[in-house]
Parts: sequence; structure tokens; C-alpha cells
Amino acid sequence: MSYVAHPHRYQSMKYNRCGNSGLFLPAISLGLWHNFGFVDDYNTAVNILTRAFDLGVTHFDLANNYGPPPGSAEINFGKILKKEFLPYRDELIISTKAGYTMWEGPYGDWGSKKYLVSSLDQSLKRMGLDYVDIFYSHRFDPNTPLEETMGALDLIVRKGKALYVGLSNYGPEQMEKAIAILKKLGTPCLINQPKYSMLERTPEKGLLDVLGNEKIGCIPFSPLAQGLLTNKYLKGIPDNSRAGKPHGFLKSAQITENVLKIIRSLDEVAKGRNQTLAQMALAWILKDSRITSVLIGASSVAQLEDSLKCLEILDFEKEELNKIEKILASV
Repeated sequence: MSYVAHPHRYQSMKYNRCGNSGLFLPAISLGLWHNFGFVDDYNTAVNILTRAFDLGVTHFDLANNYGPPPGSAEINFGKILKKEFLPYRDELIISTKAGYTMWEGPYGDWGSKKYLVSSLDQSLKRMGLDYVDIFYSHRFDPNTPLEETMGALDLIVRKGKALYVGLSNYGPEQMEKAIAILKKLGTPCLINQPKYSMLERTPEKGLLDVLGNEKIGCIPFSPLAQGLLTNKYLKGIPDNSRAGKPHGFLKSAQITENVLKIIRSLDEVAKGRNQTLAQMALAWILKDSRITSVLIGASSVAQLEDSLKCLEILDFEKEELNKIEKILASV
């Protein structure tokens, strides 16, 4: 164990209260959806995680199926946790999820109590943990009663396997029903994790209002639209990008001429703010007081550091917001 955390790691990060709970999350959190599986470089993963913590990032977000292959991100994180972060466990917020396909057969998918409880048990073993700080139902299951899925989350907290529960990929109506059930059970919903960025604004159609009214935290994922809202694609598709990888979720067909025109125009606005496109895209999400934290990915320490610099300029002029809206009108 050679890693010693930076003594001033909490001085540069902004921490926000998560809804009306007692928990605070860093304005920028690190997601391990990509770049931490067996297909990725282990030492790079160690460097990204330790540098993130040195810069005040205390929240690491995983899911049972992150990798690839599924489960490998949790295994790698567990190794790094044991070797580097063990003295700092009580300074970390670790989350995981279940809801997407993890194993074959009828019990390895969706939102049954059987799947959620079994999956978390497996996740805890992979990471070498007794509990996670936040456990999510990863997606709404239309074929399982909400009472069963929410009951599983309540059971998991009462068994001491998670401190808080959250919901991801739940729409506004689904959230309202789930929130009511969890309140009745006595295990309130802490946080919602939606897909939200300048290029994906569905949460603005009701979800953010529900979260604001119910005083529930919000931590968007894919805030940079799988890397589209960075300088990577301004000149085309590089080989080392997500769109250039066979196992990536972003496909080259999604990067149309119209999309390139939009991100190049946004980049001009960012330059006028003395920010990179990624920094402006992150700041744009954080301008909303209903947002607790934003989940970023990182394939290198340099990318991580660049993203965190968004915290240096969070305010927007009205003219800048108007320009952004005009550009995004063609999405």
C-alpha cells in the first residue's frame, strides 16, 4: 500500500447536499462505466482513481455490469480499494446498481427482489465490501410491481448492505410512484441518476421538477454525451475514442454533420468563456440548483483534471445561455 492521499484534498472541491438528506456529494463524481474493465489498463485506472481522490472526488459510481466484461469494473475497483484506499473507506461514497442483464436465466435481469438482492451480494463480494453507500435500481421494470422492487431496496438497507437507495432511468411518473412507496416503507429515495446533457435533455420534461419538489438529489450520467461534448470529435473520429472502439456505446453513425456543426458552435461559446467544451458542458448542468453532482468518465488523468476545472467557472451570462439555446435548438 503506497498511496497516501493529498492532505489538502478537500479544499478545491465543492460539496452539495443531496436532496434533504444529511449526505453531501462532490459537485463532480467519477463513474466507472468505461475505462475500468478487464479490457482497460489497470495502472491507468489506479492513477485516475487516486488522482480523483486527491482532487476531492469522494464518490465513485459503479454497477454490476460495468466492464467489459460485466463485473470486471467492480473486481478491479475492489483490488484498488484494498491496495490503495482501505484507510480512506469512511471518506468514500461507493455506489453500485442492478437492473440490466447480468447473468443468464430468469433471475439475472430487471427488478425482481430475487435479482436485486442476489446481485448486490455478488457486487459486495467482487469489491470486498460489507456494504455500499448507495444502491440503485438501475432501470424501471414494467413487468414487476413497483412495490416489489422498492421493497427489495428497503430490505437491502434494513439488512445493512446499503446505507441509501437511489433510482436510475426512471421517468417522472415512475419516480413519483416509487418515491411514495419508499416513503411509506421508511427508506426514502436519496437520489436519481438520469441520462442528461446538452444533447439529451429529457429530464427537463418533468423529472427535474419531481426531484426538486420532493427534495431528492440528482446525479446525471453521460454529461458529455459519451465524449461528443469534448474536443475529441471536433475534427472527426479518432481511433482511440469511444466511437472508434468496437466495445464502445457511442457509434460512429451517431456523429452526423449536424452533430459536428452543433459541437463546433458550442466550442466557440466555450472558448469565449475561457473553458474547454467539456468544462462548459459540465458547468451548464451544474447551473441548475436541483443537480447535486455530475458523473464524469475519464480515460486518463489529464482528461479527469480537465473536467474538474469546470468548477473554476460555473456562472453563465444570460447572453451565453441564449447562444447555447439557439445552437441546441437544432438538436
